[in-house]
Amino acid sequence: MPDLLLELRSEEIPARMQRKAAGDLRRMVTDAMVEAGLTYEGAREYWTPRRLTLDIRGVDARSKDVREERKGPRTDAPERAIEGFLRGAGLSGIEQAERRSDGKKGEFFVAVVERPGRPAEDIVAEIVPRVVQDFPWPKSMRWGAASREPGSLRWVRPLQSILCVFGPENGETVVVDFEVSGIRSGDRTVGHRFHAPAEFTVRRFDDYVRKLEAAKVVLDADRRKDIIRTDAEHLAFAQRLEIVPDDGLLEEVSGLVEWPVVLMGEFEESFLAIPAEMIQLTIRTNQKCFVCRRSGHDGLSNRFVLVSNIEAADGGAEIARGNGKVVRARLSDALYFWQTDQAALPDLSSLQDAASGLALDLAKPLDQRMAKLDALGVTFHAKLGTQGQRVARIRDLAMVLAPMVGADPQATGRAAVLAKADLTTEAVGEFPELQGFMGRRYAALQGEPASVQAAIEDHYKPQGPGDRVPSDPVAIAVALADKLDTLLGFWAIDEKPTGSKDPYALRRAALGVIRIVLDNELRLPFDHFLTSGDLLAFLHERLKVQLREAGARHDLVDAVLAGSGEGARRDDLLDVSRRVAELGRLLDSPDGANLLAAYRRAANILAAEEKKGTSIAETVNSALFEDDAERKLSAAIDEAEAKLAEVLAAEDYSAATAALAHLREPADLFFERVLVNAPDTALRANRLALLARIRAATDKLADFSRIAG
Repeated sequence: MPDLLLELRSEEIPARMQRKAAGDLRRMVTDAMVEAGLTYEGAREYWTPRRLTLDIRGVDARSKDVREERKGPRTDAPERAIEGFLRGAGLSGIEQAERRSDGKKGEFFVAVVERPGRPAEDIVAEIVPRVVQDFPWPKSMRWGAASREPGSLRWVRPLQSILCVFGPENGETVVVDFEVSGIRSGDRTVGHRFHAPAEFTVRRFDDYVRKLEAAKVVLDADRRKDIIRTDAEHLAFAQRLEIVPDDGLLEEVSGLVEWPVVLMGEFEESFLAIPAEMIQLTIRTNQKCFVCRRSGHDGLSNRFVLVSNIEAADGGAEIARGNGKVVRARLSDALYFWQTDQAALPDLSSLQDAASGLALDLAKPLDQRMAKLDALGVTFHAKLGTQGQRVARIRDLAMVLAPMVGADPQATGRAAVLAKADLTTEAVGEFPELQGFMGRRYAALQGEPASVQAAIEDHYKPQGPGDRVPSDPVAIAVALADKLDTLLGFWAIDEKPTGSKDPYALRRAALGVIRIVLDNELRLPFDHFLTSGDLLAFLHERLKVQLREAGARHDLVDAVLAGSGEGARRDDLLDVSRRVAELGRLLDSPDGANLLAAYRRAANILAAEEKKGTSIAETVNSALFEDDAERKLSAAIDEAEAKLAEVLAAEDYSAATAALAHLREPADLFFERVLVNAPDTALRANRLALLARIRAATDKLADFSRIAG
């Protein structure tokens, strides 16, 4: 079967856009092909800084003939209905429709629509221009004289050529001929911008890849990453060094080069006095280079690895030297920031009031920075006050939380007032990503306790699913206070997330609270802090998300929250998660599945009878039992209720689910042998009361009516 090769070549495509753009191209083209009646065996996308490429294998040579029948209205239907039917079917007159009868509803119209198949080349020639015109670039531009015309092509960078060939795996291929904004498709492309700028002809994908490689272009982005990773590791190993891993930078750099050439540069060892993270971020941000460390050591080396896009005649010596010159200039700035932040601020007298309000020691540089943040009156939010006021709220809340999480209140208060101090440092001003980390380093320099240092860095955490969770008690207290203050504040001013919009990252704050609580197994009375039931419900929704990602069913959270068990607290997120886990284990077992079926049968019977107003006895009268199955079920419920009261009080949810599981067999036997809706009203009321006891027993762990499936 024929294959299709498509290349869209342009000026430099930003690295961050390449992977998604290539995926969008594959999706848009293949979706349109299928919609037009063309099937294919497989498709794969490729990308470099200057091209998006699509390789589609096993394409139908032509679309299939289509014969479709559309049933219309009755022949005596109103004229408007018949006209609508004709328009929808694409018929010019009713004489083009057939009359049929099904023998029941009388005679009706049928439109028979026949569409002959079309050559794949014709279909592709229509699809690609439409895809190019409608391509979803996050940012795009117009260029040249045509840019003045309405509706002119927009592309991420000026589009330079389109290659589109179609044909068998072996044999001759043809150009799929079309034009997009003055650019006509062809079978020619070019290689590397500097090493091989001349055009060459392409017949099919394998030919294309081979000729690109000869023209100094590695088409496969993953292969470029492997080349960079391997060559960098070998280059470092030769110097008894190792590369500090950075997958994000590797992805970015692979999108900056078509022919990766790995080189090594260096800077003065005196710059190693700067914190390693600050050095790495400086070199990464400004020069897109990897840092190195001595093998088996944590400290950095004064060498770095860069990736060039050309093979220089001098082996890259001048490129490495030039990068080293820029790196040294950037590190000089970083060293200045690092040293300046450790020095005293001028005019400390203007910070006295701020220092007094937060109990800060102006003899210490980090305290000075916090006093400066407060004195500047930097707004956190127009309705929630300044950053200084927020820090005071976080401190007060953290000190309330401290004894609940086993933290020292004094250390917690100290950590809370210093947590945001590095926001006014030169280092964080240059590199906002270092907030928290730089605060920890400066706290260590002025002799703060280890727990205070850890809390300053970790109070922002976790910021995402892969981020670690604070584990030190002081850090836990400050991190919880920071996130709870955010939630409470924005809830108070009615700035809640709506739909997909969450400008203040409140969902992330709620998930952060939940992960801290669950990972550290904390029992916190959130009712004490959350004055709004709506906010607690928001936490519950986020808990569903967290537990679902951990493998739990979201409906089980609803079931547990709706249960009436003694001691169950909806605000105790750890308790809720434990009940959910044990309920899930129960329902995954045969006993649990059968118990759920028995519960549903009991609940359905009760619901139907309650709706009819049928009398249900308040208590079960054993004297009315006629079948041994009634006695066994009643005894099993007695045993389960006694056991549940004991184990739920001890929060032994595994034992609770085991107690409920024992109801399975007697319940099955009861439904098999006993007629619930007996003619005798007393018997019926007594048997319904037994079913009510099943419902009440399961409800002590969870509301089984909320369980889906």
